Amino acid sequence: MSEPLIVFPAIDLKGGQVVRLAEGDMDRATVYGSDPAAQARAFAEAGATHLHVVDLDGAFAGHAVNAAVVESIVAAFPGKVQLGGGIRDRAAVDRWLGLGVDRVVIGTAALDHPDFVREAARDLPGRIVVAVDARDGFVATQGWADVSEVRVVDLAAQFADAGVAALLFTDVGRDGLLKGCNVEATQALAHATSIPVIASGGVAGIEDIEALMIARSGIVEGGIEGVITGRALYDGRLDLAQALKVARG
Repeated sequence: MSEPLIVFPAIDLKGGQVVRLAEGDMDRATVYGSDPAAQARAFAEAGATHLHVVDLDGAFAGHAVNAAVVESIVAAFPGKVQLGGGIRDRAAVDRWLGLGVDRVVIGTAALDHPDFVREAARDLPGRIVVAVDARDGFVATQGWADVSEVRVVDLAAQFADAGVAALLFTDVGRDGLLKGCNVEATQALAHATSIPVIASGGVAGIEDIEALMIARSGIVEGGIEGVITGRALYDGRLDLAQALKVARG
């Protein structure tokens, strides 16, 4: 692969603040800042060209909750913003893309209403990302509060020919715990689908970026497009500038 691995610093929003959850548990939130727009600018100054934003309250409510904060982030960040959390109908998709979001991430609705996602991906090529959140190989939904009986690879297969921009694969059991990215499962999903895969959950340091660079080298189609990292950046375990350098190969 000649394209760099995209490093997406994450800004997760709860009550208008920058937080990180442990295993997607809203009761296990660590607050890292009260000015998300300033955090977005700081990531840009460190060299980030992409940003991953999640409206955590929205993911549980099923509709946008931190909308004004997201808009401030989009205005502050000069690169591309990818947004997830509570985006479950076409009106929400169109609204966010109209407000300058580059790509929207759809999770729960991808399992519950796959036709809506396929139609949106067909109408908006390159703008729809499907979140494939997993616990022990099965898809988790409703802000990770529920675990379905659908296997990750089967959900991915539903969107194989839909024009989906990427699959965002998160190992929920590792998210926010600094246990290390599940590189093996990410690589397996990338091999099983022609859709590019974004790794997420558990990134602990530069070793995870290096491991993903190795893992993506043998994948011909689709492959591993990027990696999302949050807590490791906020805790100082991962230097963003160094991560971006490694990701460029």
